[in-house]
Amino acid sequence: MGILKRMRRAGWWHAGIRDPESVAEHSLRVSQLAALTGDLPHTARPYVTAPDPLTITADQTARLPDAAARTVREAVAEYEARTTVEAQCAYDADKLECLLQAVEYKAAGNAHVQGWIDSSRRALKTRTAGRIADAALTISPLAWRDR
Repeated sequence: MGILKRMRRAGWWHAGIRDPESVAEHSLRVSQLAALTGDLPHTARPYVTAPDPLTITADQTARLPDAAARTVREAVAEYEARTTVEAQCAYDADKLECLLQAVEYKAAGNAHVQGWIDSSRRALKTRTAGRIADAALTISPLAWRDR
């Protein structure tokens, strides 16, 4: 967890963001939106094969007690399959967090983030996530201060 506090989300560097949020900061907001993360930047995808999340999870939980390992593995499998409402919401939470971060970077004057906004918005599946995204795209990220 300590490493994740210091590890920057590399994809934003491609948009010219000098000091992007850390993986831990991203994960905190995603968890608040109810999701897990771990994707590759789009620019890396042509050069590497995405690792299998189930294989990674099996490795990472190998030393856990059986019941705990099974619980984590089942949760990851459910997320990856996206066949439950909970998994769909978790997926959308990750996409929403990216969209929100891009909107905040854009409001701060970073012009090269529209692609992240567009791809994140297109990826959303649930009606609620779409409504949140639409609100984020029409309301200033700092509008809460005016209340």
